Amino acid sequence: MKKATSLFLVAALFSSSAVFAQKKKNTATADQKMNSYINNLMSKMTLDEKIGQLNLPSVGFDVTGPILSQGVDEKIEKGLVGGVFNTYTPAAVKKLQDLALQKSRLKIPLLFGYDVVHGHKTIFPIPLGLSATWDMSLIEKSARIAAREASADGLNWTFSPMVDIARDPRWGRMSEGSGEDPYLGSLIAKAMVKGYQTNDLSNRDAILACVKHFALYGAAEAGRDYNSTDMSLNKMYNDYFPPYKAAVDAGAASVMASFNDINGTPATANKWLMTDVLRKQWGFNGFVVTDYTGIPELIAHGLGDLKTVSALALNAGVDMDMVGEGFLGTLKESLKEKKISMATIDQACRRILEAKYKLGLFENPYRYISEERAQKEILSDNNRLDAKAITRASLVLLKNNNHVLPLKGNAKIALIGPLADNKRDMIGNWSAAGDWKKAVGILEGLRRYAPQMDITYAKGANLVDDPSILKQINNNGADIVADEKSPERLIEEAVSAAKKSDVAVVVLGESAIMGGEATSRTNLDLLPNQKALLKAITATGKPVVLLLMNSRPLTLEWEDTNVTAILETWFGGTEAGNAIAEVLVGNYNPAGKLTATFPRSVGQIPLYYNHKSTGRPYVGDPLDKFKSRYIDSPNDPLYPFGYGLSYTTFSYSPVSLNAKVMSPAGKLQASVQVTNSGDYDGEEVVQMYIQDIYGSITRPVKELKGFQKIFLKKGESKTVTFSIGINDLKFYNAELKYAAEPGDFKVFIGTNSRDVAEASFTLVK
Repeated sequence: MKKATSLFLVAALFSSSAVFAQKKKNTATADQKMNSYINNLMSKMTLDEKIGQLNLPSVGFDVTGPILSQGVDEKIEKGLVGGVFNTYTPAAVKKLQDLALQKSRLKIPLLFGYDVVHGHKTIFPIPLGLSATWDMSLIEKSARIAAREASADGLNWTFSPMVDIARDPRWGRMSEGSGEDPYLGSLIAKAMVKGYQTNDLSNRDAILACVKHFALYGAAEAGRDYNSTDMSLNKMYNDYFPPYKAAVDAGAASVMASFNDINGTPATANKWLMTDVLRKQWGFNGFVVTDYTGIPELIAHGLGDLKTVSALALNAGVDMDMVGEGFLGTLKESLKEKKISMATIDQACRRILEAKYKLGLFENPYRYISEERAQKEILSDNNRLDAKAITRASLVLLKNNNHVLPLKGNAKIALIGPLADNKRDMIGNWSAAGDWKKAVGILEGLRRYAPQMDITYAKGANLVDDPSILKQINNNGADIVADEKSPERLIEEAVSAAKKSDVAVVVLGESAIMGGEATSRTNLDLLPNQKALLKAITATGKPVVLLLMNSRPLTLEWEDTNVTAILETWFGGTEAGNAIAEVLVGNYNPAGKLTATFPRSVGQIPLYYNHKSTGRPYVGDPLDKFKSRYIDSPNDPLYPFGYGLSYTTFSYSPVSLNAKVMSPAGKLQASVQVTNSGDYDGEEVVQMYIQDIYGSITRPVKELKGFQKIFLKKGESKTVTFSIGINDLKFYNAELKYAAEPGDFKVFIGTNSRDVAEASFTLVK
């Protein structure tokens, strides 16, 4: 028996080695074929045509900046365009591809890019909401559906995922990322890249992912978009770089440079960032594109005129110029002046051509153009069903006193608020090709899933009354029209409806256009008119369920103290109303967990769970003055990272370790027993954190290093085990060496980053 087993193992190893060798051989052959093709093509290209491949103008339906490119048709005919963005649909894409294939000298096909950020036509929750699912399979599925729809609509490149770590909710683009944690952010980055690109870019429904914004964009000072960042290398490598690197490791085909400067050098001109880190340290072999007009904006940064900054960007490692056309207009002259080299232009051109080759565009330039596929794939019934399931999983229950949720089947419901019967805002910011008219609002969803309930609707308030905010967001498409009724009359009607109800469900938050790019805020409270409505409804004495729709953490101290229940719904996408209704009536038990800390006030920002300790940590004594604390507020957040309730309850046993000592080559098992001790079946995200107690540099008070999402029936128990290895203990030290240090550690396991049990172990040499 042993001999047979040994023979089997030998055969298995031989087979595995043979498969690996064959795969390596096939890859090498494919690379040789690609290189030969591109070498031949480039040998025929003029200097103008090579520079043209580096040009990415905007043509079409959306403008994400102050400039719309001019004369693009003529430039395509002359071979002076490598790709376009903001154009989609088979007909529109075919028109431009025809120009390249029929009118340009070398007939090089175009790339077509677009902001497919959280869905193309079927819109999923905003990325911050997607991350709250803590479910990589669902997140990957959302990207896969988005890629299928986008590729059926003529696109082959998305400017997603945004993987910037963000710890300041004043920054509007927090909505577009996955929150504050590098470990979770890295997993999500990998899942999104895989969903977009599949395992082979030549697949007909694969599109190029573009990782953004490299780098540190989420650390903009004062939470103000486009602002400077200033950060130690240690913090970069340990806290902010990991999700970018994870996306690169997952095979991301392109990377977008960030707008911000990094310790004095804007990312678009930062050779250390784009070449030393991205290419030499991480091995990235795709292409780098600027953000919208990123190169001409270097002038405002103070780096020189357009010719100077264009040369700086190319020499730094940027390959493609989005909209700015600095490359197109200046590189020939810079080459004559020897400010750049022909080899640098060739390298950038080659990277663009390689992406087109890998997509199969040279084999079939029209492979992404199919009216038949568009009709079949886009907004299909199955896509909408998947969207509803994903949206349900993103909802986070923040409070639920007296088990007011789920709503009782025969309850009289007053559905109140400017977002209660609203489709326009359901799909959120960065929904690009999404059609809000196809979305489902909450009133519609509740009437579908609770036909037996007596539901009375009252608007209660305008979504935004503040004239300055209203003017800004309406100028950018918010489409808010003030109600003809006075604010006082709107509140009176809502109060009347609440008094006649068993429960008031009040839907408040932001306009979708108050989140995303260029939407920084200094005040994260509910807008004053909305808070006035909520206070009036609460004063009736009826149970109040607050449904939040927002693109970032808000400051909700009054709400947490005074309302009965709070459900965070983000902006849930096309199926938002149906998904929220299913949660409200109990068809689905909410299991979402926060991926960004909710502060008590903006004065606490930046506030995040994996902070460092100080030499004078505050431990709770209100009279202990000389500690790191506020005199007017607790240090603690309102809702910590990883927080989220359920209609049921989960109890945790103490943490059990299979050993107290761990060697570098060994593994440690940390276990807890989790019991569903409530009255509903439900899911729980069991979270594991680790603290390195003593290090050569200061270390965070805890760091997420694992989680498992489990389903337990009412009364069921399950033992959840985490395996801890040496890689879980590594960090970048003062010399930027990635290593684990022997010493004492704590492991924490619990339902969020605050409510945990702990155990200790030692790593030996």
